[in-house]
Amino acid sequence: MSTLHDAERLEIDETDEIGAGEGPLTLVAPPAAAGQRLDKALALLLPEISRSRLQQWIDDGAVRVDGGAARVRQLLSGGERIDIVAPPSPAQLAMRPEPIEIEVVYEDAHIAVLDKPPGLVVHPAAGNWSGTLANGLLARFPQTAGLPRAGIVHRLDADTSGLMVVALSLQAQTDLVRQLQARSVMREYWAIVAGVVPPAMTVDAALARDPRNPLRFAVSRAARAKPARTHLRCLQTVGSGRAALSWVACRLDTGRTHQIRVHLESIGHPLVGDPVYRRGRPGAAAAQEQPAPAWQDFRRQALHACRLGLVHPVLRTAMNWFRPPPADMRSLMRACGFAGGDAPIEAFG
Repeated sequence: MSTLHDAERLEIDETDEIGAGEGPLTLVAPPAAAGQRLDKALALLLPEISRSRLQQWIDDGAVRVDGGAARVRQLLSGGERIDIVAPPSPAQLAMRPEPIEIEVVYEDAHIAVLDKPPGLVVHPAAGNWSGTLANGLLARFPQTAGLPRAGIVHRLDADTSGLMVVALSLQAQTDLVRQLQARSVMREYWAIVAGVVPPAMTVDAALARDPRNPLRFAVSRAARAKPARTHLRCLQTVGSGRAALSWVACRLDTGRTHQIRVHLESIGHPLVGDPVYRRGRPGAAAAQEQPAPAWQDFRRQALHACRLGLVHPVLRTAMNWFRPPPADMRSLMRACGFAGGDAPIEAFG
């Protein structure tokens, strides 16, 4: 279980709290707790759970001290037995099966490879407690109910389309997480961006949450920033000057939240349609303001996970998949004048 809390790989929501709803827990108040309030002592014993959540549990009767009802301000003497039966968190309550159409590209007893459509949130979180890919997985693959996060080992942004692998067995999930940690899973994306992108380049820039906007991430040198590296290959460019557009293949060494979107914006080539990362360099960003129907009609970031490669976690054979972009992005590419998009391109050799 501990490997599944790797922040780089699962991109765990910051609102998640380990321990909530995971069954009865019995603690013994240490001698150092003598004279402390119950809520303060529990906050020290269970630092992964917020103090406000612990206080709510006490008020709700989920905490008992030496078999009796507990109070938030109750003073401890040390040595008391503290029993906790934590209620399920909102995220756990949201993890229920829902019939959601999922396109399965490959399936066996251990893994399934999916082609996620744009607009589908991957995992329940604040504002999206139902209708997610996880809910659909629980309905389509009931065995995922016994796996952490319904077998999900990596994510795509809600409005990014394309290939994802999910585990259907604990053995597969453990191995896939290890492959992701070892950076041996090949993930290639196609993006349509503003400006003329060089034929080949690598963006190696750490990322952190933008202190000015909690919905954004940004290139950062702060101590909390996480290393991130994206390899780019320009497949085609159409137009010139301020109106130029490029079709770019991207491969990830790391899997940070919004990584491709942030890295491309940071070098002045924001994704077409991106509602969050649009600042780019002045000349490139202006291309998105031209009065062309393709720009006006495309309402999400033009980003698609087109290729996925990994070693099967049980069979130990190398496997690769390709899926072309969905209809909306292919229509955009045609309208912009790009040729192709139906077959894989060996951009990285």
